[in-house]
Amino acid sequence: MSEQIIERLMDLAGDPRQLPEGAYLFHRGDAIRSIFVVQAGLLELVRHQLGGAAVVLQRGGAGTVLAEASLYSDSYHCDALAAAASAVFEVPKPAFLDVLRADAGFADLWAAHLAHEVQSARTRAEILSLRKVTERLDGWLAWRAGVVPPKGQWKSIAAEIGVSPEALYRELAKRRS
Repeated sequence: MSEQIIERLMDLAGDPRQLPEGAYLFHRGDAIRSIFVVQAGLLELVRHQLGGAAVVLQRGGAGTVLAEASLYSDSYHCDALAAAASAVFEVPKPAFLDVLRADAGFADLWAAHLAHEVQSARTRAEILSLRKVTERLDGWLAWRAGVVPPKGQWKSIAAEIGVSPEALYRELAKRRS
């Protein structure tokens, strides 16, 4: 994420909001009043399917903008959940849109950011199209430069790549041997 984007958004934000692990930032269907910048911790955008399975649409750590896809919608299309204790800055939607309309340089930076997010979404879709757990994990690791997060975050990786936590744990155990 561009530091220029974050700096500009911070000019529009108030004090950070603290979220304990497991707390919801917003729910699917809530009216959109803001987008958010993660200061610390880890948040996930999650959509629950009809069968009850959860799909992680985005995992956002420090410096990540959440809910940018909702700027031109009336309501959030997913839930935002703190996967770890987190702090977020809230940027009011009207203030953000005013800056976007008034500052062409910022609008260009924002367009580049959104293009990168589309590329990431396509990569996630490609990973989800793979049939085997090993292929999905390989794709995820290639996308994330081979970095495996701490053990406490493995369950959310399983949700992100569309496999059961147990299947992911088995695959990681095979790789350690």
